[in-house]
Order: sequence, then C-alpha cells, then structure tokens
Amino acid sequence: MPKLQVDKALIRELSQLLDETNLTEIELSEGSRSVRVARAAAAPLAAAPATVGSALAAPAAPTPASPSGTDAADEAGAVRSPMVGTVYLAAEPGGTPFVKVGDTVAQGQTLLIIEAMKVMNQIPAPRAGTVKKVLVEDAQPTGYGDILVVIG
Repeated sequence: MPKLQVDKALIRELSQLLDETNLTEIELSEGSRSVRVARAAAAPLAAAPATVGSALAAPAAPTPASPSGTDAADEAGAVRSPMVGTVYLAAEPGGTPFVKVGDTVAQGQTLLIIEAMKVMNQIPAPRAGTVKKVLVEDAQPTGYGDILVVIG
C-alpha cells in the first residue's frame, strides 16, 4: 500500500483561510485527491438538520445606512448577520423558536441559526438584554450586515 502524501503547506494555507473568512469548513478537490479542513464544532444543537459549526465572529460594525427600516435607537442593540445564508429561527422546522420578542437573553445564548454552504452556524447574543425586535422570518435569506434581531 503506497504511503499517503500530505501537503502540509496546503493544509496550513486552508486553515489560515478559515480564520480570515470566519468559515467553519473548506474543501478542495483536484482529480481523485480531496482535502477538507474544518473547525471543531461548538456544542451540537439538538435536532439540527445538518452539522453545526461555530460562528463566534463578532457582529459587524454598524453601517451608516439603516437597513430593514430600523431607526437610529435600534442601531445600538442591533445584531447583524456575520455572513450570507438562510436564517432559521428554530432548531427544526416547526420547532420552538430560539427567541421571540420580549424574551430575556444571556450573552452567548443562541438567537438563531444561519445556514451557509450546508453548515449550520449558531448566532449568539453579543450581550444580555431583552429581545425588542426580530427582523427576519424563518427560512429567509440574509446578507452580510443585515440586522437580524434588536436587543435592548
């Protein structure tokens, strides 16, 4: 049996790309060879429809424009999307939402999930507070920087 040849430089480069882009997984295929590099998953989400990745990136800095019709008072508590993907408000279709308006949340508590490239990324509360608004619907596409939830 031939010895497996590992391209360590390629693995390091892909790992660095994961860090730079806040991705949780990357796979590269060329001919019959394939390399997959993934971060260790956060605590698994019960009944999640796919693998749960860690999305511990801080929310993006507020932009001058105020998308989704929110006013300036909401900007301080805005939780923005750190990626492009599909928003899921519950762990499974028809399940109980992670949070709803009026709920008190702790820092780090999961607010929702964004599916990006078949990876489920938990979006944590950046701080403790009360959910003032949920500005997305279940299974809705989202873009980088979109306001998802407002915490007061």
